[in-house]
Amino acid sequence: MRTLEQVLNDNQQVTRWPKDSKQRILILDYLHTKFDTTKTYHEQEINEVLKQWHTFQDWPMLRRELVDRHYLSRNISGTEYVVHKIV
Repeated sequence: MRTLEQVLNDNQQVTRWPKDSKQRILILDYLHTKFDTTKTYHEQEINEVLKQWHTFQDWPMLRRELVDRHYLSRNISGTEYVVHKIV
């Protein structure tokens, strides 16, 4: 079984984007916890949070994955993001 710990470094940053889809979901679940669900974010703020929590320098891909998998939603212009509560 894949675990999140396999892709985290000592600073609790994600070190790679795995091929395994179940492990990807674990990463997205983890990254989702780094956002405040009561706040509306601008794109740059989303990027800054993601930059803090991964090391492989692909925050645009992570941002898209979070939106595509409904952890975040964005307005039509892509400038504001809302974090969804996961139940």
